[in-house]
Amino acid sequence: MNESRQAGLPEADLSTATLHASLEDPALASMNFLNEIGSRYPEAVSFASGRPCGEFFDVKLIHQYLDYFCEYLRNDLGYSEARLSQTLFQYGRTKGIVHELVARHLEADEGISIPAESIVVTVGFQEAMFITLRALRADERDVLLAVSPTYVGLTGAARLADMPVWPVRSGPSGVDLDDLAAQARRAREAGLRPRACYVMPDFSNPSGVSLSLEVRHQLLEVAAREGLLLLEDNPYGLFHDGEHAATLKALDSRRQVVYLGSFAKTGFPGARVGYVVADQKVADSGGTVSFLADHLSKIKSMVTVNTSAISQAVVGGKLLEHDCCLAEANRRETAVYLRNLHQVLDGLARRFPSGVSWNAPAGGFFVVVSLPFDAGDDLLEHSAREYGVLWTPMSHFYGDGGGLRQVRLAYSQLTPGEIETGLDRFAALVTDRRR
Repeated sequence: MNESRQAGLPEADLSTATLHASLEDPALASMNFLNEIGSRYPEAVSFASGRPCGEFFDVKLIHQYLDYFCEYLRNDLGYSEARLSQTLFQYGRTKGIVHELVARHLEADEGISIPAESIVVTVGFQEAMFITLRALRADERDVLLAVSPTYVGLTGAARLADMPVWPVRSGPSGVDLDDLAAQARRAREAGLRPRACYVMPDFSNPSGVSLSLEVRHQLLEVAAREGLLLLEDNPYGLFHDGEHAATLKALDSRRQVVYLGSFAKTGFPGARVGYVVADQKVADSGGTVSFLADHLSKIKSMVTVNTSAISQAVVGGKLLEHDCCLAEANRRETAVYLRNLHQVLDGLARRFPSGVSWNAPAGGFFVVVSLPFDAGDDLLEHSAREYGVLWTPMSHFYGDGGGLRQVRLAYSQLTPGEIETGLDRFAALVTDRRR
């Protein structure tokens, strides 16, 4: 018998009513549900997961990248063997040890010129997002705007930071700028403080939509007028068909963009290395001015202490091997993604001459299909069990009940044969459901 019961002592109340409210939020359950259903139906063709292509993974590369980074520390930075060992084996600098290489990468691939000290290297994108929101959330008045549909990881991170997310319509251009301004004003009229707007300008997850260069300039102007920071998330920007608009951060002349990056797609997700560029100036109570990044690192120090030096070293080695140009390093992967994209678009056109529609991104990992019936979690379960194909209900990415008749197809990790088989099964599901 439990000793506390035996002694007549009260037990700790662990009902969900006594835990953090986010634990009953659907956003936090979405990721687990989608991962779990995939594990229950391992034989199903999965259009559900936006994982990078694993075709070129090779364990030998991990050792090769680590060697590259060690040589960089020895030869370029002049590290002794003792200091090199300390760097890799010990706790490290909270803001990271590959920040200068990240700055070189951003200059080479995105035309973003920022001081390396404005970078915090994080444990993947999620930590970058969380520490940024935690810093911006001063009290219960603060809210975050986000272009809807929104990446569920953003919604979950905001919930953990106790920061409500106000959706902004996407509209035909990818962001409805009038609605953005209206939502910011609505929030202020309600006594709230809109701090920032989260946006994924390139091949957005989940919609696949990209913003034109003109819209990017307009978005920066609207955000400036409304006193908003822009939180730019850019995991897919390098995977394009040759047309590549400048990032918001590259266009940022007012330091109003906090840039969130990750090497999960351009390196490998197993490393769990991301970063945040926060070059905004912050004055403390004594008048000392520092980068917002310096304050984010204080939060990080209490969450993860530092990002794994070994993981950073492997990512740093990949950067060094390719002269910090990840567009070149991912040339083969980009070709696979574009091949898969075109195969999915052509396959949908062959199988659905009418009654079903979809968008046609110019890159990234995702296509959104609109169906003549609701496609929620129950239908996904039925699809996996009876038809052997997985996809993602778009309703997971809306906070207001939208996307009920849309699904996201992720094609990044599939072979051509799997795409054909998966589309055949998906078409059979749709045909049967329409009868």
